[in-house]
Amino acid sequence: MCNGVREYTVIIQERAREMLLNHARFLAQVSEIAANRLVDDFISKAKTLEYMPERCPWLSGNGIPERKYRKLIFEKYYMLIYQVIGDSVYVDAMVDCRQEQWLL
Repeated sequence: MCNGVREYTVIIQERAREMLLNHARFLAQVSEIAANRLVDDFISKAKTLEYMPERCPWLSGNGIPERKYRKLIFEKYYMLIYQVIGDSVYVDAMVDCRQEQWLL
């Protein structure tokens, strides 16, 4: 704990890693700098979840369990989808919100 603030362990699930790599590979075809920025921002934003992961809003929609997942927007169009269980934060997915049907 740092200054009495609860610290969480952030776990990036394999699915989220694969999603990040797929987006970065695609983006690198246009701009390697942009792809590196995406990866760096993903890591940076995920790390912020070590403290106060509850600060982000709930993810809601058809077929999504109520009050299970939270969302964190980064790099304008991308979203980390995660859940808090005990002292751990599980980053389950990363999506590009510009894509239609991303929730499916």
